[in-house]
Formats: sequence, structure tokens, C-alpha cells
Amino acid sequence: MKCVLGFDGGGTKTECVAIDLSGHVIARGRGPASNPTRIGFDAAAMGVKQAADATLATVKKPIQVLAVCAGLAGTAQRENHDRMQQLLEQKFPGIPVHVFTDLDLALEAMPDGPAIALVAGTGSAAVGRDSSGRQLREGGFGPNGSDEGSAFDVGRSAVRVAREGVGDGAAELSRQILRHLGCDDWAAVDARASLAADDVYPRVFPVVAASADAGNPLAQSILNDAAQKLTAITARLAESLGIAGQTFSLGKSGGTVGRSHFFDQALEGQLRKRFPNATISRITAEAAETAARLALSEATSREEAAR
Repeated sequence: MKCVLGFDGGGTKTECVAIDLSGHVIARGRGPASNPTRIGFDAAAMGVKQAADATLATVKKPIQVLAVCAGLAGTAQRENHDRMQQLLEQKFPGIPVHVFTDLDLALEAMPDGPAIALVAGTGSAAVGRDSSGRQLREGGFGPNGSDEGSAFDVGRSAVRVAREGVGDGAAELSRQILRHLGCDDWAAVDARASLAADDVYPRVFPVVAASADAGNPLAQSILNDAAQKLTAITARLAESLGIAGQTFSLGKSGGTVGRSHFFDQALEGQLRKRFPNATISRITAEAAETAARLALSEATSREEAAR
């Protein structure tokens, strides 16, 4: 059976979708993280390969992979893109490989015309285009100077304010975070974070989300702040594109979207207030499947050219 593979990789996991040449999804699978700026290039390439192996292992027929498209966070910079391209070509020898960013996949899923895709997962960023098709991005360059409002940012903020023990709901949030991380005290959290911050702070987001939905004032304050930061990222991009006052499509996606009713409402409210003319929606297209359909287009073009 001939098929193509599409990947959506980030700082937490890598999703893979296999589709046949008729466009039907034949398998799905998952592997570990594949953001090279967070875990290193070799580990990121291995994450993609493991996701592919897990996906293809579910197919009970011999498989010939014709093309691979990987949408990976952390590949926006040219040197990162080129190195991941080279490593994946080694992992998939003889198979055409195309590396995109996860943002490229989100924008690909948007309607035609002026549009912005806001992606809030382990990291955060926005990508958009104006009416002429010119594309720009904002953010997404790692937690040291970017990723505002992301799961990493929320988790780091929650750890900071919860450990201070000041404010309504701080004590309860502190207990929940420590229990969720399996740590006895904040010193243990600091020790783990110093070794692998991505294994600590993004994992705190679900705790904050659940606490906010349960009415914890401190958790709600943290998520309101994150919504403001994500709206600010979007606003900077809209201004750069010259579409801030226009009618445009604004899509939301990423691992933090749809996890908390409170956060979804906060983000929706902030975005609608800032962009009253925008059509705001959640991006429902699966990023890995979008990548697979790009790979299918590549494979179809190559087969037609070979005839």
C-alpha cells in the first residue's frame, strides 16, 4: 500500500497521520516531543521517527511511504529548519521530506484571504497573511524571550505566585501543583525545573485550568493574564500586517485551547474586544492531517510528472 505521512510536533508530543493516495486516513499514531529548540535536534528527529513507527505499526499491510511533511515547532529559523530537514532525510532515506513550522500548518488550515492563526500550546505564537498573501509571524522563539501566554508561561507564573502564598486561592493552588508534580516542596520543583523546565511548567497548565474552572481566584487571574498576552501577540501581528481594523479570519489552536471553559471564555472575550471585525473561531483541522495532505499533494505531483 502506498501512503504519505504528516506530522505535528511540539514540545510535548508528536502526532502522525498516514493517508493513502485516495486521501483516506489509514492510521494515526503518536511519539515523543520533536521541538529541536527544546529537546535538541537528534532527539527531535527521533521523536518524529518514533511517531512514524508507531503509526505504521498499526497497518497490517506492507507500506511504501511516498512523501513526508513535518510541521514542527522550533524550526522557524533557517538554520533550525535546514538541520531538521537534513536529519529527517536521514531518518526517511529516499523519501521526499518537507519541514514546515507548526504555524505554517495552522495558517494552511485557515480560509482564503486575510487571516491570523494564533497557536497556544507548550509555546505560543501567531502567523498571518494580508490580502496580497504576504505572511508574517510573531513570537514562538522559546520561553526566554517569547512564548507569552503559553502553557509554559502559565505554569511558570503559577509556580511563582503559588509558592508566595499570597492571595485568595494561593494555598489550594499550591497544594494542587505540588501533588500533581509529585513533589514534597518547592525546592524539589526547582531542582526538577533546573534540569528540564519543559517537564515541569507545561504540566502545571492543566492544574491551573481545572482550578480556574472550579472558581479559584488566583488561577483565574493567571489565565486572564495569559489571555491578555496572547491577544497582545495577535495585535502586534495584525498591526504589522496592516489588517488590525479590517475584516479577517482569526483562528485559535494549540494544546491550551479547549482545555478550560474559563480560559476559552477569557481568550475569546479579549480577542473580540480587540478585533470586533474579525471572524473568530477554533481551528478544527487536525494539524498532522493537514501536513499529510500537503505530503499527498507532493506525492501526486511527483507521480503525475513521472508519467
